[in-house]
Amino acid sequence: MHEYSLYAQSIIGLLAILNPLGIIPIFLSMRGERRQSECNSIARVTAISVAVILVLSIWLGTSILHFFGISIPAFRTGGGLLIIFMAMAMLNAKQGHAKQAPGEADEASTKESIAVVPLAIPLLAGPGAISLVISDAHQAANISDKFILCAGVILIACVVWLALRLAVPIGKLLGTTGMNVGTRIMGLLLAAIGVQMFASGLVKLLPGLA
Repeated sequence: MHEYSLYAQSIIGLLAILNPLGIIPIFLSMRGERRQSECNSIARVTAISVAVILVLSIWLGTSILHFFGISIPAFRTGGGLLIIFMAMAMLNAKQGHAKQAPGEADEASTKESIAVVPLAIPLLAGPGAISLVISDAHQAANISDKFILCAGVILIACVVWLALRLAVPIGKLLGTTGMNVGTRIMGLLLAAIGVQMFASGLVKLLPGLA
């Protein structure tokens, strides 16, 4: 049962940090005069890109950290801080600059293809999401646990695809207020996850704090 609760925590945390509801207004503002068939293609490519980026992070993230000499506690501490900052922005119903800076948003508005950049990365599978999956993958006890994490990532990618595919009706149904409420709830969950990551990493770096 403890393992299942960890899986659920990982999936809910990743869903909160990707925040598919929060990406809908951005997607609608970027779609411009594109036909629905083009928007459906963008939704599919974005979801696939998110899945690929995060699955690669699960399997290669720890090795990359070791290559650069970064310890897992230091990474958890830094990743926790990053997630806290992103959560603070979400509590104000905003996209944090860790996901996309204003200059990047202006550049994105002129791109012909927006699926991989900026939708998949950095808006969805950005630094915070990558930090979270690498941290969760490090806690996986064995390879089967990593496969379960990968299945969770694929499930969330499907949620992203569905949110983008139905962006117009969801936007009309919820309106700006409804989507902001959803973003704030996700931000609250994310803040708790960020604090937990930061505290657990700091205790490992500075054992005297325990």
